[in-house]
Amino acid sequence: MSFAPEWLALREKADADARAEDLLDPLRETLLNRNPLLVRDVGCGTGSMGRWLARRLDGRQHWVLHDRDPRLLAVAGATVPGPGVTVETREGDLTALRAEDLKGTSLLTASALLDLLTADEVDALAAACVDAGCPALLTLSVAGRVELDPPEPLDAEFAEAFNDHQRREVDGRRLLGPDAVAAAVDSFERRGAVVLARPSPWRLGPDQAALAGEWLRGWVDAACEQRPALAEEAPAYLARRLAGGLRVVVGHVDLLALPRSA
Repeated sequence: MSFAPEWLALREKADADARAEDLLDPLRETLLNRNPLLVRDVGCGTGSMGRWLARRLDGRQHWVLHDRDPRLLAVAGATVPGPGVTVETREGDLTALRAEDLKGTSLLTASALLDLLTADEVDALAAACVDAGCPALLTLSVAGRVELDPPEPLDAEFAEAFNDHQRREVDGRRLLGPDAVAAAVDSFERRGAVVLARPSPWRLGPDQAALAGEWLRGWVDAACEQRPALAEEAPAYLARRLAGGLRVVVGHVDLLALPRSA
């Protein structure tokens, strides 16, 4: 599963504004004696996590950017997130990482990834991190909560259909969608890790009209794909929403998992 670079560029500022910065203090404390840092960004897209996080961490850093899409890796690899930071890219299956692949890794990061994985894939990721003693910062996972202002009765129907779409089966894989956060917390905690969770919602208004509009169209399209009966209501619903100066809060959650050996 991949995304257009244009969509990732459009959402980068909203992602940066949403990420839970209060998770950074316990992360920095965990990384104190690790210098230089080796950071693996799994499902890196165009590298927005590195551009946000590298300047918030201390010391020299080497980022290894993992993604299945060579187009996105080309963009990510062309960006050096800051002074004292080096970057390399690796194309491959994001679900294939094991503890031995994380040897020497100071931190694993991912953004908007967990909800695209299956329960087994999330469990394997947690096992790899804990077995390797590698902290994980997993941001912007879909929470299944959307608040539109002003509200209207159809909101709940579209939201329910969208959430079901997020849990759909793709190529024999049952995605977790909004259940991913709970699954990840359980997988890490069962292995003795300490997990900190914080809300990281997008708060979109007129200043983010392009992103809000693109998000709404995608949200409605996915809901209609899941529940075709909604397609009859969709054009008028979109017209009302887009004409009224859309304001929406899109729920996400950030997780910091700290294996005790870290």
